[in-house]
Amino acid sequence: MPEQLARSLPRWLKRTVPKGSAGRRTARLLDGLDLATVCEHAKCPNRLECYDRRTVTFMILGDVCTRRCGFCAVAKGRPRPVDPDEPRRVAEAAVRLGLSHVVITAVTRDDLPDGGAEQFCRTIAAVRRASAASIEVLPSDFQGHAEAVDRLIDAAPEVYNHNTETVPRLYRRVRGPQALYRRTLEVFRRIKQRNPAVRTKSGLMLGLGETAEELLDTLADLAGAGCEMLTLGQYLRPAAQCLPVARYVPPEEFDVLGRLAQRLGFRAVASGPLVRSSYHARQMHEGV
Repeated sequence: MPEQLARSLPRWLKRTVPKGSAGRRTARLLDGLDLATVCEHAKCPNRLECYDRRTVTFMILGDVCTRRCGFCAVAKGRPRPVDPDEPRRVAEAAVRLGLSHVVITAVTRDDLPDGGAEQFCRTIAAVRRASAASIEVLPSDFQGHAEAVDRLIDAAPEVYNHNTETVPRLYRRVRGPQALYRRTLEVFRRIKQRNPAVRTKSGLMLGLGETAEELLDTLADLAGAGCEMLTLGQYLRPAAQCLPVARYVPPEEFDVLGRLAQRLGFRAVASGPLVRSSYHARQMHEGV
């Protein structure tokens, strides 16, 4: 996050930097294995805390995305070829970090015929060969290709997380023309039809210009489509070229929204200004 943007944050979004060497050791381990994390590339405000706890969200399929979402700081452009050794290195990092819950996301790879589904499956298999950790995946919509979604469902991650990000009216502005709201809902319906044992999860960013009514309608749609777990957090502008923040939502509103989401039927809800889709993911998974 640019320094000038950080200085303008309300008090509830300001936090102290963790002290100690654990975070530096985590960063060195990842650098040594040539692994990317969404924590670093998306400029997550929690990354120093998570690194200090030796927790990361792995970002596979490289570090260059084929989409140009208005909210994201991950580099855009032409990605490099898929690295066949990447799954092994993710598994090694998971073991060396002592992870009991491994979260795997990726840049969107619309340039690949399967959108990168096979690399997700190879990474899941590598982690399972190396450890007994539970696995959470956070993939793209695979451009609506049912075969790619099915391939990942059949790999049976414990949690299939697919972020909604915002309300339907703002989809094109926030997520770009390639993303479709109805496609997001279809992912959850398909997971529950094909393998009901896989837990489903989604996340939204607040403060992009959505109304309370739009947000509650979106949550109702997600619950109706079979989404079981939900994260709600404040959108923070990660770079000057990204969309501006329309509003900083106070913690009290997040508390109210969290209770309303539970009434709509979500089995687990994390709602707060600094909540992110994979923040405290292990605790959420174990609490369901």
